[in-house]
Amino acid sequence: MTGRADTTATDPSSGRAPITVLVADDQDLVRVGLRALVDSEPDLVMVGEARDGLAAVAEAVRLKPDVVLMDIRMPGIDGLEATRRICADEDLAGTRVVVLTTFEIDEYVFESLRHGASGFLLKDTSPPDLLRAIRLVAAGDALLSPSVTRRVVEEFAARAGRTTTPHPYLHTLTDREREVVALVAQGLSNQEIAEQLFVSPATARTHVSRAMIKLGARDRAQLVVFAYQSGLAG
Repeated sequence: MTGRADTTATDPSSGRAPITVLVADDQDLVRVGLRALVDSEPDLVMVGEARDGLAAVAEAVRLKPDVVLMDIRMPGIDGLEATRRICADEDLAGTRVVVLTTFEIDEYVFESLRHGASGFLLKDTSPPDLLRAIRLVAAGDALLSPSVTRRVVEEFAARAGRTTTPHPYLHTLTDREREVVALVAQGLSNQEIAEQLFVSPATARTHVSRAMIKLGARDRAQLVVFAYQSGLAG
C-alpha cells in the first residue's frame, strides 16, 4: 500500500483536479504496470494500491478514490466481496469500481455488477482503452465493454433459469423509460438510443437519467442488471 498522492494540483490542460485511481491486485507486476500507465496521464493519478480484498476496502475508505480497478481473485476476501463492501458504503458513493478479469465469461462478473461495480474489463485490454475506461466510468457516463458485459449477464441469467424479480420501483417508470432501459441493457449508447427512438440525444440522456434516479441505479451498469432482473431485457 502507498500513501496518498497530492491530488490538490489541477491538470494544466483542463483546469480540473485529476481523476484518482486505486489499484487492487495481488500481482506486483500488474500493480507496477498500472501505476506507470495511470501516472503517465496528466489528468489521472494513482493514489494507492492493495494486494488483497481487505486492504482494497480499507484503502478505498481511507483514500476515497474516484475509480477502483479491482482484481477478482485475491487473498483474504475476493474482489467480489470487496466490491460489495465498497459499493454499499454511503461514504464512498462517489467511488466507482471497475472489475479486471482474465476471462470473458467469469462466474463472478455478474455478481460484481449486481453488487454495484460499474463494469469490467479484460486484463489484456489495450492501454488506450483502459485509460478511456477510467475516464468514462469516473464521469458515470457509460457502461464499459458493453458487448462483453451483455454476454456475461445473458449467460448467467440463462443459467439461473431467467427467473425475474421485478425492481420494487419498476412501476414508477413510464413506458418510454422502460423502453430506454431495455435499450441500455443491449449496450446502446445515448446516441444509438436516440437514433432508434427518433429523438434527440439530449432527450435520450434525460430518459436514462430519470430511469436511473427512479430505480436508484448508481450508473448504467447497474441499470443493465436491473433490466435483466426485472425482465425488461433478454
